[in-house]
Amino acid sequence: MTEIPRDIPLDAWLPTSRAEMRARDWQQADVIIVSGDAYVDHPSFGGAVIGRLLEDLGLKVAVLPQPNWRDDLRDFRKLGAPRLFFAVTAGCMDSMVNHYTASRRRRADDAYTAGGRSGMRPDYAVSVYSRILKRLYPETPVVIGGIEASLRRVTHYDYWSDSFKPTILADSGADLLVYGMGEKPLTEIVRLLQRGVPFERLDTLEQTALLRPVESLPRCRKWRDEELASHESCLKNKKLQAKNFARIETESNRLQSRVRFLQRVNEKMLVINPPAALLDEKELDRSFALPYTRLPHPRYRGKTIPAFEMIKDSITLHRGCFGGCSFCTISAHQGKFITSRSESSILAELEQLTARPGFCGTLSDLGGPSANMYRMQGKNLDQCRHCARPSCLHPAVCANLDTRHRPLINLYRKVSGHPAVRHVHIGSGLRYDLFMHPTDDKELAADHAEYLEELVTRHVSGRLKVAPEHASDKILALMRKPSFAMFRELKRRFEQICREHNLNQQLIPYLISGHPGCGLEEMAELALKTRELGYRVEQVQLFTPTPMTLAAEMYATGIDPHSGRPIACATTDHLREEQHRLLFWYRPEELPKIVRSLHAAGLPCLARQFNEKPDGRNKKRKGKRGTGRRNDRNRH
Repeated sequence: MTEIPRDIPLDAWLPTSRAEMRARDWQQADVIIVSGDAYVDHPSFGGAVIGRLLEDLGLKVAVLPQPNWRDDLRDFRKLGAPRLFFAVTAGCMDSMVNHYTASRRRRADDAYTAGGRSGMRPDYAVSVYSRILKRLYPETPVVIGGIEASLRRVTHYDYWSDSFKPTILADSGADLLVYGMGEKPLTEIVRLLQRGVPFERLDTLEQTALLRPVESLPRCRKWRDEELASHESCLKNKKLQAKNFARIETESNRLQSRVRFLQRVNEKMLVINPPAALLDEKELDRSFALPYTRLPHPRYRGKTIPAFEMIKDSITLHRGCFGGCSFCTISAHQGKFITSRSESSILAELEQLTARPGFCGTLSDLGGPSANMYRMQGKNLDQCRHCARPSCLHPAVCANLDTRHRPLINLYRKVSGHPAVRHVHIGSGLRYDLFMHPTDDKELAADHAEYLEELVTRHVSGRLKVAPEHASDKILALMRKPSFAMFRELKRRFEQICREHNLNQQLIPYLISGHPGCGLEEMAELALKTRELGYRVEQVQLFTPTPMTLAAEMYATGIDPHSGRPIACATTDHLREEQHRLLFWYRPEELPKIVRSLHAAGLPCLARQFNEKPDGRNKKRKGKRGTGRRNDRNRH
């Protein structure tokens, strides 16, 4: 349970009730943020970041967290209408990912709700909230944003309804969509509204999308218009949907795009304006320096918000990820290019964190979307400006990418040297190809080796979790992940460092089953290779197609959008469960089912391998006992 100090005044948080507004002598808020998450005033929660940004712009900002949409809608009425607009977000996750497992079963809990209680937000939360607001306050603009709105801004595959849905603007009735990290477009929206520009004329702002009648399409000469296949055409022809995705992903991976995408949706035109420039270091520092309490609102006193408990002792170092994994939404939402905070900003947050009552001396994470991309960028930025690669790491690490870890090593040591800090653990996802890739540069190789040793000897809390994801080169290529051979080498070096320093630590792999392109044969390869390395794996994710990811498009269309090649996908529950089961070969109740599935698929040789002991000896083989060395690696 989170302790919220009682000496912090209630007005340290943004108001969440009419009484809190009256205590500030507010008759009306300028902006009301409607969120599917509980209100946690911390820079890891998007609603809090936007709220503090708007407050810093001089606005009166109120928060309406998790309003009840099932009753007479009194929650939506209690704060009244804002002067400028409602800002609607589903929260830190797409509401459907939040609600359902990969097997479409309802989750029993919600990490972003007090007490972990499920059912506190609706399915398709952005659309539900927006429609209610437009019905109650038809004259007040609704701006939608956050990850659910951002990744549903164009025709997209929705796994939970097994259908292609149009832009969320059509379903929600919202007036404007801000995609990606929204500080810059929201700042511009506020600036123009404060100058008296009517809301309906905010149609040529970077990093926004809108739906307009075809005959009233806004004109803008600074961008090049490109019309995508219409929503209706995509419903009829999956190849057109795949081509749309390829174009959008290519442009979104540019440092600066000048393409404005247009898509017909029924009798209207969707307009997606190009993204704004990234925040620079000073702007990102300023965002983290806003006056967050870094605590849940006192209305949740006595309850635990699991997502806050997980990050309350962590510090974010940067934004963005250039890994480009095909199943991941990070680069699609935060962007491919890295913006890092300054050391002074990070150390200032450290001072606040360590001074908080209850801090026990352990930082649970010092990372970001990927733990070890801090300060990394191209050596020649002009080259980056002309690059549209979706990943700087696949199929090989870009020669222009500076992969030195020295700034990160120095930061680790400064944070570890703080008198109130006893341990600094790295909990974010780690891109091990950044320090394991081959290089002829001896100085760079030494840097990489030093980082791995620093990581293993000082910043692992018993288990280092990494994500090889698969073992088949064919599937890894579709995932945009490095070869499994690199994971093998990482494991060897990890264990060597542990032996040299007398450490009892484990390297734990995260794996994915059911990814597009993967069949029983490839999953059997993964199961056998991990078994050979001594693993009885537990961290296995059944692939979930999430909107606006490459893997979701492959799953839904059966096509690689960039090459046009057909991709075989396991799309039925039975086939997906068969694949998932293979990684749990060590469970007695699963092994007979695995063997039957492999025989039915015409893979008897693989079935025999699963029937053998992990050391390769057949159970029925007879011979002298004690003639071979026993291999107990599978006990890990």
